[in-house]
Amino acid sequence: VGLLCAFAGLAIALGDALRLPTLRELRGDTMELAAAIFWGATTVVIKARRRPLSPEKTLFYQLAGSAPMLLLLSWATGEPGLTRPSALVLGSLAYQIVVVAFASYLAWFWLLQRYPAAPLAAFSFWTPIFGMLAGALLLGEPITSALALAMLFVAVGIYLVNRA
Repeated sequence: VGLLCAFAGLAIALGDALRLPTLRELRGDTMELAAAIFWGATTVVIKARRRPLSPEKTLFYQLAGSAPMLLLLSWATGEPGLTRPSALVLGSLAYQIVVVAFASYLAWFWLLQRYPAAPLAAFSFWTPIFGMLAGALLLGEPITSALALAMLFVAVGIYLVNRA
């Protein structure tokens, strides 16, 4: 019930953008769905190991395995790469490397080693909500009543999943 409540919160938050997607958007949505499935599978494999790896080794294997595949995929799709380096672009790249690919994943693997996966997974519902809040704070996008309601649903959902 808690996960359904949190998911409903996301549906409310993203509801104003619901429409039939273009083919390009559908491809992107399919890639995101595949990423979510692989993320879930990774979590299950990490939790199912008899001898857990340290969070540092898990992160190393994740990055060492994904970096060559992502570079190959980038080349195969014709991605031009870093074409106009600027302070903003390099700062954004540094943020992705240090905060997203290093600190947040290391924290996730550390938490997975110490806590059950289901209650932890519920907290991932905050990700799009924080993205929308960052849009409001950094880009001046409006915080609507639907977003406030969505945050309430996500918070109640996380509470329900984690209560004793």
